[in-house]
Amino acid sequence: MRVVVVGRGETYLKFDMHTHHSRCGHAVGSIKDYVEEAINLGLQIIGISDHSPFWGEDQDAMLPWVGMPQSEFANYVSEVLALREAYRDRIEILLGIESGFFPQHVHVYDEMCRSYPLDYVIGSVHVVDGLEIFDRARWNNLDLEAAKGQKEKYYGLVQQAAHSGAFDIIGHIDAMKGNYPEFSSIDTPSIDLTLQSIAEQGLAIEVNTSGKTKQCGGWYPSIDILKKARYYEVDVTFGSDAHEPRRIADEWDAVRNCLIGIGYREIVYYRERKKYRVPL
Repeated sequence: MRVVVVGRGETYLKFDMHTHHSRCGHAVGSIKDYVEEAINLGLQIIGISDHSPFWGEDQDAMLPWVGMPQSEFANYVSEVLALREAYRDRIEILLGIESGFFPQHVHVYDEMCRSYPLDYVIGSVHVVDGLEIFDRARWNNLDLEAAKGQKEKYYGLVQQAAHSGAFDIIGHIDAMKGNYPEFSSIDTPSIDLTLQSIAEQGLAIEVNTSGKTKQCGGWYPSIDILKKARYYEVDVTFGSDAHEPRRIADEWDAVRNCLIGIGYREIVYYRERKKYRVPL
């Protein structure tokens, strides 16, 4: 992987790599709305990264409230590239995607992503044992060992995603706590093993501030996990995971200050599938 270090200056680069829009069926606003809000907030870079289609399925619009139809992906790419040109003097627009991780289909997803001029791909585990990770019902009547097993399965999938070669960023790595805050207190070494895997593959994790929209509150990952990530020398990027324009760059300053406080001096973003480091 090629890594570029951007020269240090008096001001830092402000960006958001994780945003959605109405195509995915559960966000609001057009891509242009997110670009305009990013400009209003003084961002230098905005990454557009809507949910991928379900490329491993025969149906064009499987679960249209979760991801865009397969037939819409080319239109998505064209719209982002057109907006990039239209706004080139005001903000840099990066073309990304948040790709669900399904081990049996990962090569199909990777092939599709590499056939388009994407700047980066966020790999996110959203499903474990056929259930969405935010489905609290999965925890009903589980004893501690069974709950630990669910957590280890989740992180096993995150590790597989890291080793797949399909992704640049691993998304919201403790998001299974979203609607089950007790997830964080289940004791298992899996998070350490996961961070080591991510570091070995040279990937980044995101500080995703959308946890505040779920029962757990806070960020994905927790500050405790971020401290471990620093120990294992895992690169970090920023993503609000905005599903409405007003959440663009949400808590950026708090995240920046936290990262500095735990020892990070750089943050990363991606362009043309290359990692760029910039000072905090």
